[in-house]
Amino acid sequence: MKNPRTRSIATNVAVALNAVLAVIEDERPKVLCVRTGDGDLGLPYGPFDPERHRTFEIGVREWVERQTNVSLGYVEQLYTFGDKGREAPVAALAGGGASDRIVSVGYLALTQEAVDVLAEDAVWREWYAFFPWEDWRSGEPALLRERIIPALEIWINNADAALHAARRRRVNIAFGLEGFSWEEERTLDRYELIYETGLVIEAWRDRENARLDPPSGTRPRGNETGAPMISDHRRMLATAIGRLRGKLKYRPIIFEMTPPAFTLLALQRTVEAIVGFEFHKQNFRRSVEKSGFIKPTSETSQEAGGRPAALFCIDRDGLRDRAATGLTVPRMRRIDD
Repeated sequence: MKNPRTRSIATNVAVALNAVLAVIEDERPKVLCVRTGDGDLGLPYGPFDPERHRTFEIGVREWVERQTNVSLGYVEQLYTFGDKGREAPVAALAGGGASDRIVSVGYLALTQEAVDVLAEDAVWREWYAFFPWEDWRSGEPALLRERIIPALEIWINNADAALHAARRRRVNIAFGLEGFSWEEERTLDRYELIYETGLVIEAWRDRENARLDPPSGTRPRGNETGAPMISDHRRMLATAIGRLRGKLKYRPIIFEMTPPAFTLLALQRTVEAIVGFEFHKQNFRRSVEKSGFIKPTSETSQEAGGRPAALFCIDRDGLRDRAATGLTVPRMRRIDD
C-alpha cells in the first residue's frame, strides 16, 4: 500500500552536448563560439538523440559540424555539467521545454588551424576575452590588483568567523597569494570564486532569473571582467582551459595543435599562449629537444628579426613510446617571488 504522503514527481531530463574547440592562431588561444538569436555568445551545443547517435561523441561531432561547418579532429570527454539551475538562462534545446533539467556532456576538441567558418553565427574568439585575468604574458594583469583582489578581500571580510578562514584559504590557493604559487590549472577555481563574488555578469543574471537577491558588491561595468556567455558556458570553458593546461604536463597533447613543421620558438609561443605566461627560452629548448617528441628536418624558417631557424617535426615513434609523458612546464614566477 502506497504511503498517502508520497507524491510521484515526473522529471524531464534533456541531455545536451557541448564542445570546446581550441586552436592557437598568431600566438592567441582561440575557441569556437556560436551566436544566439539575441547576439550572445556560447559554445556549440545541441541535444543528444539516442535514436540517431550511437555515442555522445558521434552526437557532438554532428552538432558542431551542423552549427559551424567545422569538422572535429581530436576529441575527449571533458565533464558532465548537471547542477540544478545551471541552465539559467535556459539553453533551449529542440524538443525540450523550459522546465526540463538539462544535463550537458562537455567535450574538449583541438585543432591545428582556425579554419574559416561558413556558418553565419559561428565565430572564433580569443579565450582571454572571457578570462582576462588568466593572461600573464605581459606581466600581472592590472585587473587582478585593481578590481578582483580588492573585491575578494571584501568578500572574505564579510564572512562570519566560521567561513572567514576557509574563504581566505580558497582565495590564496586559487590566486597564488600569501606564499602559494599561481597554478595555471586552477582556471575553474578562480572563475568560480569570481562568480561567487559577483564580479561577472553571469552571477547577476543567474540570480535575477532565479529571483534571488543580487550578489554583494558592485555590478561589473560592461565586459571589464570578461565577455559573458550563455547559460554556464563560461564555466565549461574554464574547465576546458584548466584541463588542457594540466594535461600538457603528462600527455604530448600539444602536438594536436601544431602544424606539420615548426620552429622551437613557435612551439614555445604556442605553449605559452595556453598556460598564460612566458618561459626561459634556453631551458624550454633543452627540455623539448631531450623529450623525444620531435626531430629536426632539413629545412629552415626565417623568423622575424633574426637568422633562419631550424624546422622540426613530430617524431611519431617517440610520441607513441612516450604517450604518457608531457612537456616540462615551469612554475610561473612573479617578479616579487
